[in-house]
Amino acid sequence: MIITRRTFVKAAAASGAALVLSAAAPGAPPAPVMRAVPSSGEMLPAVGLGTWITFNVGDDPVLRDECAEVMAAFFAAGGRMIDSSPMYGSSQPVIGYGLEKLSRPEALFSAEKVWISSAADGPAQIEQSRRFWGVPRFDLVQVHNLVAWETHLETLFAMKAVGQIRYVGITTSEGRRHDLFEQIMSAHPLDFVQLTYNVVDRGAEERLLPLAAERGMGVIVNRPFRQGALTRQLQGEALPDWAAVIGAKTWAQFILKFIVSHPSVTVAIPATTRVDHVRENLMAATGPLPDAAMRERMAAYVRDL
Repeated sequence: MIITRRTFVKAAAASGAALVLSAAAPGAPPAPVMRAVPSSGEMLPAVGLGTWITFNVGDDPVLRDECAEVMAAFFAAGGRMIDSSPMYGSSQPVIGYGLEKLSRPEALFSAEKVWISSAADGPAQIEQSRRFWGVPRFDLVQVHNLVAWETHLETLFAMKAVGQIRYVGITTSEGRRHDLFEQIMSAHPLDFVQLTYNVVDRGAEERLLPLAAERGMGVIVNRPFRQGALTRQLQGEALPDWAAVIGAKTWAQFILKFIVSHPSVTVAIPATTRVDHVRENLMAATGPLPDAAMRERMAAYVRDL
C-alpha cells in the first residue's frame, strides 16, 4: 500500500501517534500496526526481524531450515522488514536460502548494510550482499556503525538516484557516537536511521528521536531486548496487572509495545531463532499501544524492579 506524503501528514495529525491498523481477514491472526516511512508514505509493520547472531548458522542444514521456518512464521504473521549486515557472519546467505525456500515472498522489505573500511570497496560489498540474498535490489542500505560513512553515503545516494536501492540510512547501537550521528542526521537527507532504544536504554529520546521526526526520517530500533539480556533479567519477575490494558502478555511484548508506541519509531527488529518467539513479537504490534503516560509508567516499573 502506498500513500502520498500529504495524506500521511494529515493522518499523523489526526491520530497523534501516526498509527495505522491494517485490516485482517476474518479468522486470521490480528494484523500488525503499520507505520509510514516518512520520506515516502510506504507502510511497514511496526515489528521486523533482525538476524544478528541468530542467523549466523553457517552451512548446517538443520539450523538453516530452522531459520527458514522463523522467516515463514514472520511473513505469515504479517512481517515485512528483515535486516542484516556483512558483519553478521553467514546470516546473509542463510536469508537467501530461506527466501528461496519460501518462493521469495513479495512482502519482503530488505534492509541491508555496507560495512567495510575501504570506501572504494563499498559497491562490491553491496553487490555481494545482494547476490547472497538473491534479490534484484535492496529496499534499504545503511552505513553500518558509521564506518567510512562519508564516502559510503555518497555511494548510496548515487545508487538511490538511479534506482539501484530505494532508501538510504545509517546505523549505530548501544548508545555509541550519538553526537556524530546527530550531525549526520542534520546534514544529510536520510530515509532511515537505526539505533538502540528500549524501556531501559532511553538516551535516543533526548535528541535523536525528536530530530528524526523533525527531519522526516524513519527509525529502526535494534537490540530491543539487549540481545536477550533484558528479557532474561525480567524472566523471574511478574508482569504488572495493568500490562493487560495494553495487551502485553509477556515481557517481550511489554518491551516491544513500549518501543513501537513511540511516535518517532517506524520498526523494531528483534532477532530470534524460535518460531513461537517471532509470532509473540509480531503480536506485540497488535491491539492497544501505550500512550505517553503509560510509557512512563512502564519505564518506572522496570527501573524499580
